[in-house]
Amino acid sequence: MKYQLKDVVEGTVSGIAKFGAFVDLPDGTRGLVHISEISDDYVKNIGDYLSMGQKVKVMIINHDGEKTALSIKQAGPENQLGNVGGGKSEKDFERMMKNYLRDSGDVIRDLEGRADRF
Repeated sequence: MKYQLKDVVEGTVSGIAKFGAFVDLPDGTRGLVHISEISDDYVKNIGDYLSMGQKVKVMIINHDGEKTALSIKQAGPENQLGNVGGGKSEKDFERMMKNYLRDSGDVIRDLEGRADRF
């Protein structure tokens, strides 16, 4: 690996799992962005934030010879995914609404389930 710790590099999302996303870097290194390093927001579903083939800026936060740990959220505030508060884009707004509707549906189903018990 030709990069140093704290370097910010653009990579391509090459895999998505429940626990994080794999990102291929230009030098051929593949690293993992743990779910907690994707956004400052709570990330329940990585697919709401990342997609296969997406270009992302990542910071190299650890490298032990075999594994490379990456962070999207530490790569810089302009790189934040799901940061709708700044009015970043229409896509961010759509993602926020999708999450809101999904979460609201979960809450309503939970409340209805509780009401049925009384």
